[in-house]
Amino acid sequence: MSFQIRPIQEFLVRPALPEPLRRLPELGLNFLWSWNHSVRAVFRRLEPNIWKGSGFNPVVMLGRVSQETLERAAADPRYLGLYKKACEFLDAYLAGTAEKPPLLTAYFSMEYGLIDCMPIYSGGLGVLSGDHLKAASDAAMPLVGVGLLYQKGYFQQALDPDGWQEERTPLNDFYSLPVSPVVKDGRDLLVTVMLAGTAVHAKVWHIDVGRVTLYLLDTNIPQNADGGHRDITSQLYGGDLHKRIRQEIVLGVGGVRALTALGLQPTVYHMNEGHSAFLALERIRVLMAEEKLSFAEAQAATRVNNVFTTHTSVPAGIDLFDVGIMYEYFQDYCRETGIRFEELLELGRRSQDGQESFSMAICAIKTSSYRNAVSKLHRQVSQHMWQDLWPKLPVWEVPITSITNGTHLPSWINGDLANLYDQYLQPDWREGHAEPKLWEQVAEIPPAELWEAHRRRKRRLIAFVRERAVARAVARKAPAAEVRRMHEVLNPEALTIGFARRFATYKRATLLFRDLARLSKILTNPTRPVQIVIAGKAHPLDVPGKTLIREIVHHSRDLELAGHIVFVEDYGIQVAREMVAGVDIWLNTPKRGEEACGTSGMKAGLNGILNVSILDGWFDEAAEETGGWAIGDREPYSPDRDDAHAAGLYSLLESEIVPLYYEEREQGVPMDWMKRVKQSLSYVSANFNCQRMVGEYSSQSYEPAHQAFVQARRNHFELARLRTQWSQQIAAKWPTVAFVDSAIGGETAVLTGSPVPLRSTVDLAGLTPEDVRVEAVVGRVGAEGELADMQVLALKALEQHGTRVLFGANFTPSSTGRLGWSVRVSPNHEDDPINRPCNSPLKWAGE
Repeated sequence: MSFQIRPIQEFLVRPALPEPLRRLPELGLNFLWSWNHSVRAVFRRLEPNIWKGSGFNPVVMLGRVSQETLERAAADPRYLGLYKKACEFLDAYLAGTAEKPPLLTAYFSMEYGLIDCMPIYSGGLGVLSGDHLKAASDAAMPLVGVGLLYQKGYFQQALDPDGWQEERTPLNDFYSLPVSPVVKDGRDLLVTVMLAGTAVHAKVWHIDVGRVTLYLLDTNIPQNADGGHRDITSQLYGGDLHKRIRQEIVLGVGGVRALTALGLQPTVYHMNEGHSAFLALERIRVLMAEEKLSFAEAQAATRVNNVFTTHTSVPAGIDLFDVGIMYEYFQDYCRETGIRFEELLELGRRSQDGQESFSMAICAIKTSSYRNAVSKLHRQVSQHMWQDLWPKLPVWEVPITSITNGTHLPSWINGDLANLYDQYLQPDWREGHAEPKLWEQVAEIPPAELWEAHRRRKRRLIAFVRERAVARAVARKAPAAEVRRMHEVLNPEALTIGFARRFATYKRATLLFRDLARLSKILTNPTRPVQIVIAGKAHPLDVPGKTLIREIVHHSRDLELAGHIVFVEDYGIQVAREMVAGVDIWLNTPKRGEEACGTSGMKAGLNGILNVSILDGWFDEAAEETGGWAIGDREPYSPDRDDAHAAGLYSLLESEIVPLYYEEREQGVPMDWMKRVKQSLSYVSANFNCQRMVGEYSSQSYEPAHQAFVQARRNHFELARLRTQWSQQIAAKWPTVAFVDSAIGGETAVLTGSPVPLRSTVDLAGLTPEDVRVEAVVGRVGAEGELADMQVLALKALEQHGTRVLFGANFTPSSTGRLGWSVRVSPNHEDDPINRPCNSPLKWAGE
């Protein structure tokens, strides 16, 4: 390595802004510009070429704009009017922020996709996290985000001449990004965590996302010595298990400590995926130290206001750490808290198996009272995945709810469509877009105007793809003929299919290419041509995913298909933004049950792009209303379905989609197609926006969790102490709790509408009737004698004789047929059943 000169001191140079434009840095440092057109226009209008060349980074842009340009803008009345309007909007927007609200949610996520020039995200999870913060800001929801600030960010993708993915790692210069260090008492704020006996320090940065603040931790600072500690936050999802557990300790434990150092006192903690589950351990440790609670009492006290969202549909997606790694990093924790190491491990295990690895998802589930999947179908998948944590509950009762994801509409709607909405929707549609009735006004937009707006976006997409393809071809020294071909790739009049997502094999990116001969006939039809725009990254270690990319690139170079298939390199927010606005069809082909939700189809749908998708994730609950088309049915996936799904896709294109696009036009406008477009715009915009999503989080999780914690912390967590003592009494007597008898009173043959008395006598072994919940489970008797289509009916204590208590209630059947019932008893935690703790005692009659 050549000799390098290191600075003895650093100083930060800022642009010399004219007084009339002094607030430009303030406008650039608040990410509100990323979803508000009037604020963003201040930078775009200042110098369009520099704005684009900076990667839409206001900090870099202000460092590149000449003083002459700044002075000219400061003397331009039109520009000053635009600037003044942006400042007024920012001030009015921030004025809606509540001061120290009683409810404060701390939202923890491993990645955040906010803007393209901040590559601290890898895909859908990060973009969803970013949209969550933006929607919370728009709703004036009291929330702060917590994450990590990665020095290298996520990788940039480039393809070699053979189409093989290569990774290039960008280095983030934090002082050239819209992120600022947190300064307290004149110094950068640092927090410290212990990692395997070594103190590791993290610097705290912050980003203003409208009214919401995102705090990011950075370990690449001089206070950390060598030994891998400065490298902890070097790259998202990079390195081995040791680096991963270090990252997750810094996120969970360090994140909680950062909030404390900032003087923030969240009343709700939201774990977005299991990566941040160690925050639960830190909260337990703090309460044990400050309130002198036992480990069990601190668990009970903190569980009530922890929220966990799972985005995973397959066990392979869960972070697991073996016993040795856990001991290395948590032996000091156990020594400090006085708990047994095995007791700690139980929080992340399904069973008592001494060799079972510690699961971050299980830890998050066990330490949370509120747990949700991210679509209705994903709830069913998650209930099957985690059923053994509640082994005596039927799958449909496993206490995991669902809140279907949404997408932040102001961030993803294209400008041409927004201009149309300004004309035809009510004036405050941007603020009131979560109101479903508003979207009925889409019907009033003339089809010809809507069609022309879309054609403009398609031309913009094609120009974007061509420019990017030419630049990439030149960079890899492609032949001149290929470079010339890239200048003319894609046809603005052709039906265009878009496919863009992470190249995991379960997403079946090459399903469309399963029958090349049939596909070729569809694409190359001389009067009704079709073209495909594809983008996506494979994980650097995912060789099968990279192989799929190379296969598609090879197809795009086939002489017969050339010009009809284009792979757009380096998928990110900007590529996604152009694609979801400019294609005609959005294609999604995962194996059913493995796509937790998927939000790219929502982004396309709210831009009037019609979805063609497997019935998975969000589309399973929306297909019939979006104006799009479903591939296959609702049968579980099996490998033999691949050919059937491919054939179904070809048939849809040949018999419905392509004819609908090209035929029955009035003055060039496909009228029946536009009816479907309007259906997509109105339904997807109304039902799958982030405002609906955060509203559901607020009502179903945040508000009840906040209230539960307010109650729990009274009198120095007296309720947690009493609850733990009560649970110990239950555990001591539970083995002798038993059913004496259960029977139907009166006749066993009854008429619909006639009440059926259900009675059960339980020996409570000294417990009181208030200590237990006795429930009848009634359902239809299936062919093999099992109960199906069940419902739960609470039984009340009717009379008591010694330790035996008669419980009963009347059940009124509403349908005929063969019905049956069973009865169960469980401790009455006075919680909603959806908050039922893992492995809580439960007995069924007859077991």
